[in-house]
Amino acid sequence: MPKGYWVVFADVTDAEGYKGYISANAKALAKYGARFLARGGKVKPKEGKPRSRVVVVEFPTYSAALDCYRSPEYVAAMKEREGRSVWDMVITEGYEGPQPT
Repeated sequence: MPKGYWVVFADVTDAEGYKGYISANAKALAKYGARFLARGGKVKPKEGKPRSRVVVVEFPTYSAALDCYRSPEYVAAMKEREGRSVWDMVITEGYEGPQPT
């Protein structure tokens, strides 16, 4: 079964206030088996106009990624980031097919 991923491009406009979101989302992410693959590290834009922060969160399944986003815990966490950041986000299914050789 393919893994699921949250891919986020964000600009944080209130770093101090955003800490509340980071704290609040931990409960939902842990509940659904999430782990961070990228979380606000260095970014080198190459094409398009990405935001300043990139976050990639891996879930054990695509369904878990969707369920986490819809969970009461995460819905509450989202309220903590309102007015503190601007996001572009997708939830995508992982790929388990052939790879380049």
